[in-house]
Amino acid sequence: MMKFIKCQLEGDIFEIVLNRPDAYNAFHVDMFAEFKEACDVAAENSARIVVIKGMGKGFSAGGDIGMMLKQEREEDFHHVMDLIEGITLSLARMKKVTIALVHGAAAGLAFSFALSCDYLFMHQDAKLAMNFNGIGLIPDGGGHFFLAKRVNEQMAKQLIWSGKKLSAEEALQLRLADGVFQEEIDTYQKACVKPFLNMPLQAFVETKMIYFQQSEPQLLAVLQKERAAQARLRQSHDHKEGIQAFLEKRQPVFQNV
Repeated sequence: MMKFIKCQLEGDIFEIVLNRPDAYNAFHVDMFAEFKEACDVAAENSARIVVIKGMGKGFSAGGDIGMMLKQEREEDFHHVMDLIEGITLSLARMKKVTIALVHGAAAGLAFSFALSCDYLFMHQDAKLAMNFNGIGLIPDGGGHFFLAKRVNEQMAKQLIWSGKKLSAEEALQLRLADGVFQEEIDTYQKACVKPFLNMPLQAFVETKMIYFQQSEPQLLAVLQKERAAQARLRQSHDHKEGIQAFLEKRQPVFQNV
């Protein structure tokens, strides 16, 4: 039985709910494993639409800092990266229509996961941020790939480098979000999912697979490069300084060493 992910199949809709609200749904190893399992279940069950959302005050704060501090062994790092890449690929190639419903914030890796869905809808007060720069790392989970698919490469690079928090309206203007809603997330879910049930979703999936199969080699290459770069950066002074500054609630002092 899952502890950090809640799943529910109701008719043609399968819900995956990030369920670690006391930590703003930040991902640690066990949560990654459960999320990957939930994606595998979703891929195989009878649902035609998969909805991903967060419990509590927001979607997710991304990777758990405490987990990063515990990744002393190389094999621990690669185990986590295996799970992250497995989740990304499962969402990207899933023969369903996938919808991320973001309230609160989707930061870092959570932003990457949300971008890997077919649709990303945001509450009007929600925020998106590729805020890896604060801890001296780069986006993973295919963040480079999905950002550049949505915006041009130059904009993607600047969003990554700045770590800027994007409002729902800004995300909509940049086409990082596909819609903005004002209602409570459960109320909006019923409204936004209903029209899909009367659409030719089998045809939708065929289109999705054509595009995915065309770009799959590029996504796989990006995931490999992200892993290699992350492995190098996690040994850097700037990453260690970024983590320490986060824990001490101060601005990091990077030295580029």
